[in-house]
Amino acid sequence: MRAAVVRTFGGPDAVEIAEVPVPEPGARQVRIKVAAGALNPVDAGVRAGFFGGAGKTLGLGWDVAGTVDAVGVAAAWQVGDPVVALVPGVADPLGAHAEYVVVATDAVAKAPAAVDAVHAGTLPLNGLTALQALDLLDLAPGASLLVTGAAGAVGGFAVQLAAHRGLEVTGHARAGDEELVRSLGAARFAPDGVAPGSVDAVLDAAVLGEAALEWVRDGGAYVGVRPGAQPGPVRGVRTGAVEVAADGAGLAELVRLVDEGVLTLRVAGTYALEKAAEAHARLAEGGVRGRLVLVP
Repeated sequence: MRAAVVRTFGGPDAVEIAEVPVPEPGARQVRIKVAAGALNPVDAGVRAGFFGGAGKTLGLGWDVAGTVDAVGVAAAWQVGDPVVALVPGVADPLGAHAEYVVVATDAVAKAPAAVDAVHAGTLPLNGLTALQALDLLDLAPGASLLVTGAAGAVGGFAVQLAAHRGLEVTGHARAGDEELVRSLGAARFAPDGVAPGSVDAVLDAAVLGEAALEWVRDGGAYVGVRPGAQPGPVRGVRTGAVEVAADGAGLAELVRLVDEGVLTLRVAGTYALEKAAEAHARLAEGGVRGRLVLVP
């Protein structure tokens, strides 16, 4: 089968399409025939060597939408099931940007019925990151939350999920994104931030760090999206960062919200798998609203 891999770190032209063996599912695993999978900034990080793995062949891609193609013992899914899954890993020889991928059965959820596979392929990584970040914040309904990077993929999901949970959401993004951010459910829009200490919590999808921490009240909470990059706690503010993990149950909850119209899946463009390097080049240009999706 074909798969997008990196053998030498570098820019978008470091992405290769390689012929590799079709993976076989083991116990409590399923093999998915990939229909679509989003390209994310973490893939650019793997390609550039940010996560290490020099001298190895590294696979790319964390998001997958497709159909179950083969099952291992006690896999709990059937061949032909339409599914979505998260394929986590930054130094593995095979990722989701391939024609087939094997994942643990408990990383899988039934695909949304309301959207096609291209849109479904944008959900797992960014949706689970936003969901797990909000779970870390653990805010009660009515609490005030500022989401940085609110027009981005993680930030957009965070705004929608937080508003659905009854939080008072302020979106932080570029001025030109106000209409988009408000449409996602933000009650307020603050392109220049808010007064110091004026919100209960910040979900820092834009990785602003200490600048965003200043907006949190004493004793509030801050959660970032880059493990190890969060600022230290000050003024009694609890700080942390989400390290996204595969979670089929959480993904199933996100799928339910997609089908109910709570979550919007945004596709910025599609590329054939063999055009993966072109997709990486487009991502590197910036300004993408929604996700670029690779389609084997």
